[in-house]
Amino acid sequence: MSESPLIEDRCRPLRGAEHRLDAPQIIALLKQLDGWEIVNERLHREFRFADYKSTLLFVNAVAWLAERENHHPDLEVGYSRVMVAYSTHDVGGLSRNDFICAAKIEALTSL
Repeated sequence: MSESPLIEDRCRPLRGAEHRLDAPQIIALLKQLDGWEIVNERLHREFRFADYKSTLLFVNAVAWLAERENHHPDLEVGYSRVMVAYSTHDVGGLSRNDFICAAKIEALTSL
């Protein structure tokens, strides 16, 4: 899949249900991401790595990105895998910010 135009965007503060994406918007944005899916109303992807060091390097890169964008995922970390899940609590569902951050993580994994 080619690089998503979402990586050029920046997250912005969003508050309120008017920023929550509807199903057609979610489907359109999901098409721009490789390997991501909607699970329990959250944008979700599992990443696999060869070893623990690689796993932690990825987690630290995601944490840096989350701080820079001020939009933080839920992370579940194992020895050689990381589960990343996004939703925007302040809008009560998925927002464009979730997809922007997912695209930026995709860009990290293609380096």
